[in-house]
Amino acid sequence: MARRHEVLGNDVVSTHIEQVVGRFGAARRRPIRWHAVGMNHASRWPALRGGLIALTAALLFGVSTPLVQRFGVGLGSFTTAALLYAGAALIGALLRRPIEREARLQSSDASRVALMALFGAVIGPVALAWGLQRTSGASASLMLTLEAVFTAVLARLWYHETLDRRVIFAMFLLTAGGMVLVVDRANVGAGGANQMLGLVAVMVATAAWGVDNTLSRTVADRDPGQVVMVKGALGALATTLMAVAFGEPLPSVVPALALLAVGATGYGLSLRFYLLAQRAFGAARTGSVFAFAPFVGALFAFALGERSGSAWMLAGAVLMAAGIVLHLAETHGHEHQHDETEHEHAHSHGDGHHAHTHPSASMPVGQHSHLHRHEPTRHVHAHVPDEHHTHRH
Repeated sequence: MARRHEVLGNDVVSTHIEQVVGRFGAARRRPIRWHAVGMNHASRWPALRGGLIALTAALLFGVSTPLVQRFGVGLGSFTTAALLYAGAALIGALLRRPIEREARLQSSDASRVALMALFGAVIGPVALAWGLQRTSGASASLMLTLEAVFTAVLARLWYHETLDRRVIFAMFLLTAGGMVLVVDRANVGAGGANQMLGLVAVMVATAAWGVDNTLSRTVADRDPGQVVMVKGALGALATTLMAVAFGEPLPSVVPALALLAVGATGYGLSLRFYLLAQRAFGAARTGSVFAFAPFVGALFAFALGERSGSAWMLAGAVLMAAGIVLHLAETHGHEHQHDETEHEHAHSHGDGHHAHTHPSASMPVGQHSHLHRHEPTRHVHAHVPDEHHTHRH
């Protein structure tokens, strides 16, 4: 039996509103519905779509790390961060979608987006830019894998996302790999201590982005273009003011344009895909797939001519790769209940969770957004902690 929902849109005529209110009142008296979910191909493989989107975000961000190191030479950390997020804000503005396709940010999201900008667009990129000027680009890229650990732990603490023993062991492997990379930089001869400090700064960046990733979980159902635009604009403004306050020199034209382009693709476009992946299968799993980004960055750094590899770095890479594979091998499915809820986000029909009707004669085709209500339902299927599966275990 398909689950029934009622659409609450501004274009509903008064007579239909009365019908909806009447049905909703009756729905409160109905028992919970039990049914098997009618799934399309994507819902039978709930992590597939989210995983591919997160992998796209990882590829874009991974390539950006060696490029930031190359084009940021001689620039201040705040200046570098300002250019990166100015580029992100520009691409976010271009990627905004109509309100009937994506839900807009609400005034209640302001404080969360401000914190996202603080951690993700100020602390994170500034720490990364400072660290990249003092350590190996390949080591820094691999260290960014720890972002997945911070994200998974915070997602568990804040949103109660499931972490089974396999996932916990995977996080242990990722952490161990990060520790091996620190040892690798500490064992470098001259300048080893400075390189290790640079790697610690990169670790601080991963922690800041872990906080940012977890905060963004609740705005993942908003228009990702708008979220990227606002976050990027706030981050660029804050870091620009700091660059001026600390007297950092103005960049020349070529590095400035290059960093704007890197910010547009590696930060803005990547963040848009990251938010879409969070919407599809939760913060912890998105962070895990995104952990492929460091390996992309390390390979790209070697392609650009870096030759700082060592046995320790290889050992750290192997541990981190094992952690990623183990984490992605997780499967999860059980009987669960959906409580009655009302929300607005982009969705399409046929996924087993949006079977509501529309007041118009024809059903919308593809993704669309409007306020809609879900009735309480209990069913069994494979799932991930997306926006409809935030239940506790």
